[in-house]
Amino acid sequence: MFVTRLLSGIVLMIVAILVLIFGSFWLLAVLGLLSLIGVFELLRVFQMEKHPLAVIAYLSTAAYYMMLYFHLGHWVMGHFALTLVVMLVCYVIQYPKYKIDKVACCLFSVFYVGYMLSFIYQTRGLHQGHWLVWLIIIGAWGSDTCAYVVGMLIGKHHFSELSPKKTMEGCIGGVVGAGIIGFIYSCFFPYHQMFLIPPGIVFPLVVMVGAVISQFGDLSASAIKRNYEIKDYGSLIPGHGGVLDRFDSVIFVAPFVYYLLVLTSYLHI
Repeated sequence: MFVTRLLSGIVLMIVAILVLIFGSFWLLAVLGLLSLIGVFELLRVFQMEKHPLAVIAYLSTAAYYMMLYFHLGHWVMGHFALTLVVMLVCYVIQYPKYKIDKVACCLFSVFYVGYMLSFIYQTRGLHQGHWLVWLIIIGAWGSDTCAYVVGMLIGKHHFSELSPKKTMEGCIGGVVGAGIIGFIYSCFFPYHQMFLIPPGIVFPLVVMVGAVISQFGDLSASAIKRNYEIKDYGSLIPGHGGVLDRFDSVIFVAPFVYYLLVLTSYLHI
C-alpha cells in the first residue's frame, strides 16, 4: 500500500509540475477535468450523480471553464445566477420528486469544486504567475508534508476528532514549515519590484495563511465523509483515493493565495 501510494504520488507530482509549467490551455483543461470528476465524486456522496440536477451541475462546471478559456471570468456571477435559476426550474418541473436541499447540494458542488479549484489557473494567469502559482502548492501540499513529519516525530496533543492522526504539534509544524519553504522560495524570486512588501515577507505570510486554511480544507472534506459514512471520495488515484481526497486542501488554499497576492502587490490582473 505504501509503495502504491508513493508511486502514484510521484506520478501526480510530475503531472502537476508539467501542467503548472506549461499553464494556459493545458492547465485549464486538466483543472476542468479534475473539477468535473470532483463534482461527480461529491454528488455521488449525496447519491445524486445520475439525477437531472447533476447533469446541470456538470454542464455548469464545463461552461465555467469554457468562460475562463475565452476570458469571460467577469461574467462569473451571471453564470452562478443562471445555474441557480436552471436548477430551480428543474426543481419546479419535477416537483415533488426533489427537495430543495438537493438543489443546494448541486449548487454547492459546482462552487466548492469547480469555482474554487479554478483559482489555480487564475493565479497562474497573474503577472509572473508562473512563479506565484507554486505558493498554492507550498501552502497546501508543502505544509501537509511538514505537518506529517512533525506530527510523526513529536505529535502528542490531538487536534480534531475528524482526523485521529492530526496533532497540534503537526499543525503548527505544517504552518512553520510552509513559512520556511516560502521564505527560501522568495530568495529565488527575481521580480521584487512587483510587491509593496518584500517577497521575503510576503511569500512566507501567504503560504502560512494558506497552511492554516489547508488544515480546515482537509477537515471540511473529512467532515462531509463522516456525515455520509464513507472512507474515500473515489479510487481514481491509487493509494490516495479520489480527486477530492487529494485536492481537498488545495481547493481551500487556492482562492486565499490568489487574493492575498493581489492585495499585497502591484500585480496586473
